[in-house]
Amino acid sequence: MFQTGNTIYEFRGPWGVPVQIDQSLAFLVGFLVYMSLGSGLFDGLMFAAILVASIFAHEFGHAWGCMVQGVPVRRVVLHGGGGFCEHAHSPRRRQQELIVVMGPLVNLAIWAICGIITWYGWTYLPDRLDYGSPASIIVYEALYYISVCGWLNGALFIFNLIPVQPLDGGKLLHLMVLRFLSVPLAQRVTGTVGLVLSVVWIPAAIFAYVTFGWILFFFPSPVLHWRMMRGNLAF
Repeated sequence: MFQTGNTIYEFRGPWGVPVQIDQSLAFLVGFLVYMSLGSGLFDGLMFAAILVASIFAHEFGHAWGCMVQGVPVRRVVLHGGGGFCEHAHSPRRRQQELIVVMGPLVNLAIWAICGIITWYGWTYLPDRLDYGSPASIIVYEALYYISVCGWLNGALFIFNLIPVQPLDGGKLLHLMVLRFLSVPLAQRVTGTVGLVLSVVWIPAAIFAYVTFGWILFFFPSPVLHWRMMRGNLAF
């Protein structure tokens, strides 16, 4: 839904990797804030900040997977549809497996850490704080946003493992199938799975919006997966 190509800000991230903020990310943040105007502007800003930070951590999980294997990282781009980590050269197949899986694993780790902190906080802190005091309000607010961070990262972990292109799940499926099948056959298998899911995606997105009010900003391309299934798309 969001197109990339217009960098509005750039800075150096961990390990000196250039990080580019795409214009579409600003549109996404603005949309999230706008949607929160009726319920709470601060909550909307916090949710947007947690989302951007989680995407940032996810992409630097990929970058770490590159670094530890000696694969240079040219840049990390954050955009309205997520982000990507661009390598300076194509890594080997086994290197790609670690690079791809590290993004979702970072989200899983954040989910686990936030879950532990939240559990500890709600289990032990109420007996040590005066209910309604300024300190308790600050602590409970912090626990709430930590729980939101955990929930969001858990959702990103699951979402990114859906086996469609260009999500990490689609890339991992392709890499795993390549362990057992030839390149053309692995591409056809990956394309077939992705095509089925990309077709199902549309009614699923409608159901998510009608039932939960969730708006999906990512839609996998049935055409892309059709070409993969037909063996007409090179990797």
